[in-house]
Amino acid sequence: MIRAGRQHLVRTLADLAAQQGVGIDHYTRLKPYAAEGFPEPINSEGSRTRLYDGEQVDAYLLGKPIPPLPETDDDGDLLDRRECAALIGVAPDSWKTYKNDPVLTAARIEAGGVEHWPRRAVKAFQENRPGNDAPKSGRPKSTGDQVPRDQVAALVAEMLDADPTISAATVTERLGVHRNTGQDALTRLRADRIADRIEAHPALTPAEAAAQLGYPAGQVRRATARAETVLRARRAAPYLTDVATALHRAGWTTTEAVPDVQFPGDDRVVAALVLDGDRAPAPAVVWDERYGWRTGASRRHPITKGAALPSEGGGVRYLPGGITPPPGDVVAALTP
Repeated sequence: MIRAGRQHLVRTLADLAAQQGVGIDHYTRLKPYAAEGFPEPINSEGSRTRLYDGEQVDAYLLGKPIPPLPETDDDGDLLDRRECAALIGVAPDSWKTYKNDPVLTAARIEAGGVEHWPRRAVKAFQENRPGNDAPKSGRPKSTGDQVPRDQVAALVAEMLDADPTISAATVTERLGVHRNTGQDALTRLRADRIADRIEAHPALTPAEAAAQLGYPAGQVRRATARAETVLRARRAAPYLTDVATALHRAGWTTTEAVPDVQFPGDDRVVAALVLDGDRAPAPAVVWDERYGWRTGASRRHPITKGAALPSEGGGVRYLPGGITPPPGDVVAALTP
């Protein structure tokens, strides 16, 4: 963690390389930071990006005693995702969902290229986190969900961490949400984790990955199908980002946003990008892994319900070039 008041002292490996007057590639080949006595990284073990306290590094390089870091926890300490997860007692993967809570989004700080959150914000989130006192008998008839929709995924992730065999019925009972809400959250989380496991171990099938994660075979048919779709979406993401960048450069989007990817029916990838530039040739563009690119007739609803394939006309036009034409060809096909 970054102790309170020491954010300005944070240094990355690139900072240390520059301090020594060498390139980062040369520095990481020599690995001087692995030498005995070199200060330990200040971020959590297993982090991809190493962060160091500059005061400690300077003392080491000058041959002086390395000053100790404060040992007492402070509400101003900055915690990385593993430390945040440990503080509230959940698995690190669950933090990916929790961090989207408005309280944590507003408090997020980037230090050394790594996301951190003040200890006080994490404690405040934990104290006010819904679901701890959720009703035990499901959602009462004719009432809304007892937990806000945008917080259901994080709460279900915590349950899944504790019990991989948890059912949608149990989620419904504990959170007081509609069964469809609980089932959808559970399916999405399991699918994402199955996809993560396959990316780490490509030889696995979705069923094998699900078994390794402890998911009962009878509960994951939708999740394994969706995991395959998630993997295809991840493989398509760089291409979709390149197209979005090309459309932005053409002046047809006001910000360089990435397409909104959806998985209708859990078994296909469809992405949409709203064209909000002054001279945009269409309200939106839609990419379907089955058919390629087309224009969308509506900015609000560019993807038709259920991702049904619309007919040409009324603002819908299919672009040539197959499923993945080069970004420049997409721009050319849209140019009036």
